[in-house]
Amino acid sequence: MTKTFGDRIAVDDVSFSVARGEVFGFLGPNGAGKTTTVRILGTLIAPTSGSAVVAGIPLVPANEAEIRRRISIMPEAPGLYRRLTVTENLEYFARLYGLPGRQARIREALDAVDLGDRAQDLCGSLSKGLRQRVALARTLLNDPEVMFLDEPTSGLDPVAAHEVHGLINTLRQRGVTVFLTTHRLDEAERLCDRVAIMNTGLRTIGRPDELRHMLFSRSLAVTTAAPLGDPDRIFAGLPAVESWRDAGTPTAVPAGASAATPSGYVVAVSDPARAAPAVTRALVAAGADVLSITESRYSLEDVYLELVEDQEGAAR
Repeated sequence: MTKTFGDRIAVDDVSFSVARGEVFGFLGPNGAGKTTTVRILGTLIAPTSGSAVVAGIPLVPANEAEIRRRISIMPEAPGLYRRLTVTENLEYFARLYGLPGRQARIREALDAVDLGDRAQDLCGSLSKGLRQRVALARTLLNDPEVMFLDEPTSGLDPVAAHEVHGLINTLRQRGVTVFLTTHRLDEAERLCDRVAIMNTGLRTIGRPDELRHMLFSRSLAVTTAAPLGDPDRIFAGLPAVESWRDAGTPTAVPAGASAATPSGYVVAVSDPARAAPAVTRALVAAGADVLSITESRYSLEDVYLELVEDQEGAAR
């Protein structure tokens, strides 16, 4: 799928699939084409070329109304009428969908986001975080098969964000597909079955742990109380050890470290479970005071920065 605006390419030949009941993270810097992709899949704009299927329905003009009945979209801006109450806002949107049993649906949606006691408050009197929760309630009204959530926890305090995460997990269990656009990489790592990283084109897609292993070699982070006299003699030839490098003085020194300057080493390994015992024995045999040996951990943020910065560097 491709979308251009004049001479500018917003979405460049992007192809992917999302499974039913999956929480799918859509990540990328500002201007990467994330919102444009969501607007296409949400029937708001047409692609320049390519095709898509949403909720099992081909994305063509004749099917747009049926697709809209089966999906919901929560944009980053809540889009609520501030002079109407919470209930009046939800009633308005429920009528647009032509939904039966509107009052029951509204009560269920408000209970799901813990706003039942604010039902008669004017939306203009609510904080940004509470308005975000009203917008979430709106997306639940039509019991959608697919939900597009754009920054759903933006402006929420940690407790409210945790509640939204719980709601997303509940939707997953019900078989609802959640298409999540977020800049909070820790949130994506916690919630998403798979993530796609966009920067106009699709940079990569997969489970967070798959992407970490694809981009980063496995390694052990070793900290000793003082620099090793001959690290190459200690590390060379050990089982599952491929190479090592000096990491200098660690930024975080384990509690109980001596007054001497601690030293850190990164040991590239093929199998941490095999390498760690061998490295430990070799250090002890060499008389080193070992402060810590841990497997290096890379986050989704590390993956994101590696991919995006590599592309920006290539562009320059």
